[in-house]
Amino acid sequence: MKIMVTNEDGIFSPGVEAMIETLQHFGEVYVVCPDQEYGTFNHSITVRQPIRVKEMYHFPGVAGAWSLNGTPADCVKLGVEVLLPEKPDFLFSGVNTGPNLGRDVYYSGTMAAAVEATLYNIPAASVSLNSSSLKHVNYSKVKTLFYQVAEVLLQHKTKSVGFLNINLPNIDKRQFKGIQVIPMDMSVSRYRFVGLHDPHGEVYYWLKDQLQELAAFHPTSDYLLLKEGYITVSPIELRTHYKRKQEQVERWFRSMETNTSE
Repeated sequence: MKIMVTNEDGIFSPGVEAMIETLQHFGEVYVVCPDQEYGTFNHSITVRQPIRVKEMYHFPGVAGAWSLNGTPADCVKLGVEVLLPEKPDFLFSGVNTGPNLGRDVYYSGTMAAAVEATLYNIPAASVSLNSSSLKHVNYSKVKTLFYQVAEVLLQHKTKSVGFLNINLPNIDKRQFKGIQVIPMDMSVSRYRFVGLHDPHGEVYYWLKDQLQELAAFHPTSDYLLLKEGYITVSPIELRTHYKRKQEQVERWFRSMETNTSE
C-alpha cells in the first residue's frame, strides 16, 4: 500500500513525524510537505510564482520525502502529478496542532490538502490534535491514538467524493473513551474579529482564536465529545451539487422558459 502524507504545519513539525512513524506500519510512505507553516490558507494553489522542491532525507525508512515553498494543496497536486511514482492509495494530512472545528472546514490548509486528494479520487483524511501548544503534547500518546484510526481506515479504504476530518484528544490512553463518528458542528465559529486601537487612536481588526472560550454546545457536538476524551471522525461531503438540488434548479429554469414562451 502506498500512503502519501502532507500537512499545513511544515515538514519539520513533530506532528508529521509522528504520523509518518505510525503509517510506516501499514505500507510505503511518501511525504510532501510545505517548507514552513501554511495555516488557514484554505484551498489555494500557487500560480504566479515558481515552486521549488527540495528532497529531504531526515525521515528514516520512507519511500520518498520532499519539501516545497507552496501550500498544502500545492503539495498534493505536485506530489500526485510529478513526485510520486504512481497515485497513492490513501492520503493523510496532519497531524495538525489545534483541532479543526465547525467552519474551519472552509479555512484550514490541513483540510484543503485532503480536499485536493479527493479531486484525484484518492481517499483522504485530515488529522488534528486538540492542543494549541506543542509544549503540552506527548507524541508517543498521539501515535497510539492515531494508530487505532489509521488501522481501520486503511483496512476499509474506499474512493469517495468526500473525506474524513479526524480530531484526536490530547490525553493518555487511560483517559481515552473511544471513537465517535459524528457530523461536525457547523455552528462553531472559532475565529472572530476583535477591534483594537493603534497608537494614533485608529481602530484596526484582528482575528482572535476563541477556542478556549467556546462553551455552549449541543450535547452531541463533536467538540464536546473531543473534550470529553473521544476521537471524533466526521465524514465531509464536498460535492458542489446534489441530484435533488439539481432537479430543483432545473425546475426553476423550466418554469422560466414556460413563462417566457407564453
